[in-house]
Amino acid sequence: MPGQRSITQAEKLAAEKLGGFPIRRDQMAAVANIYRAASAVRQHLENSVLRGSDLTWTAFVVLWVVWVWGESETRHVAEEAGISKGTLTGVSRTLESRGLLSRAGHPTDGRLVLLRLTDEGEELMRRVFPAFNEEEAFVTAGLSDTECRGLAEGLRQVVLQVEEHGDERRRELLGGSDPAPRRSGRRPKA
Repeated sequence: MPGQRSITQAEKLAAEKLGGFPIRRDQMAAVANIYRAASAVRQHLENSVLRGSDLTWTAFVVLWVVWVWGESETRHVAEEAGISKGTLTGVSRTLESRGLLSRAGHPTDGRLVLLRLTDEGEELMRRVFPAFNEEEAFVTAGLSDTECRGLAEGLRQVVLQVEEHGDERRRELLGGSDPAPRRSGRRPKA
């Protein structure tokens, strides 16, 4: 985008700043570019396809998960969407108020909540997803089909590495302890 710092500039400045550090530059660039690419794609899709349907990225992902998997427990939807259960509660309530999603108690366990798309939610996904996919094609237009498959497989390997070995690595880095619980960022009141 015009007026923004380029990825090439950022990589050059990082190399200059870290010149004396023994770092793995290729791995640093890969992770930085995963983040930058995800942010750029998310922003593009929210500001193009999703805005017309008044959807955020997170709301779309929740609808997508329920559309693909069918009626699902909230804990599974949150996990598949990569969001906290608390975030899912707010998003699902908003989608429910718009008539796109319904929430119901689990038939055998009252502690669990099930989510399913309404007919309106199904219609929305049938309408929005083809346009969303067209923009997926747009943002990857600089890659061949073979390069897209290679990129997808490489990113899948990154995800699998974290899923399969991340907990063990975190405990190793923390001297055997579990990570501290996440904080909201708010400071306790004095």
